[in-house]
Amino acid sequence: MATVTVADALVHYDVHRDVHHDRTGEGGGEQPALLLVHGTGSAGAGLTWGQIAPVLAGEDRTVITADLSGTERTTDGGGPLTVEGLAAQVIAVIEDAGGGPVDLLGFSMGAPVAAAAAALRPDLVRRLILVAGWAHTEGDEYLRNNFALWQQLGESDPAAFGRLVAMTGFSHGFLNAIGRAQVEQLVANMPPTPGTLRHVDLDTRVDIRRLLPRVQAETLVIGATQDATVPVEHSRALHAAIGGSRYAEIDAGHVAFFEKPEEFAKLVREFITG
Repeated sequence: MATVTVADALVHYDVHRDVHHDRTGEGGGEQPALLLVHGTGSAGAGLTWGQIAPVLAGEDRTVITADLSGTERTTDGGGPLTVEGLAAQVIAVIEDAGGGPVDLLGFSMGAPVAAAAAALRPDLVRRLILVAGWAHTEGDEYLRNNFALWQQLGESDPAAFGRLVAMTGFSHGFLNAIGRAQVEQLVANMPPTPGTLRHVDLDTRVDIRRLLPRVQAETLVIGATQDATVPVEHSRALHAAIGGSRYAEIDAGHVAFFEKPEEFAKLVREFITG
């Protein structure tokens, strides 16, 4: 575990690598690290990336997972969050961990944050992967109402908040396949802590449309066709807004890498090694 100070935040991050291998690829030279940016939730990187990070790291790549403001491991002044402020934390982690450039992957709330970091510091981002993300909340009544409901339930009914997040985070078929006991575990995964609700507040205010034309990194946008949290149309719109980007879809719910980890990992690894 390492830390870096950004404004009033002490940001924690972890570096995952196979100690028996260096990062030298077939053609010689060092492969860029892959930095993963989590979505909404105070549990942060550990909950989001715990299962998939080792798969993405494999034997040949360093993976960095950062815990941004609002998570349990990172402390700050507790004020309202901004996409640019969290992007500054991502940039600071890249510089502190070795200076980049890195391959940068953002999921859900982490997708606009990663896109902003790539737009603001193109010298630090080689390739960009945006998963189940969106460019703006205002103007989309589904997103606005979904996040407003998260806010209201988070403040008044924590149990209902967790149940709603689980229901919209995973596809109907996946929930039925894993059964009641595992579904109940998912319900408890994201309690509406003050940090989580700070993330949800940011979700209601996301707007990175002015930054998207500044993204220079090769970009892959991944949408989830059964996404009931951030409908897949938003991933398609991100793809359309980033010139020269590639696009792929996974037939899964919002947390597609949990439902179909092998398919997700294959898409990511082929893109960053291609």
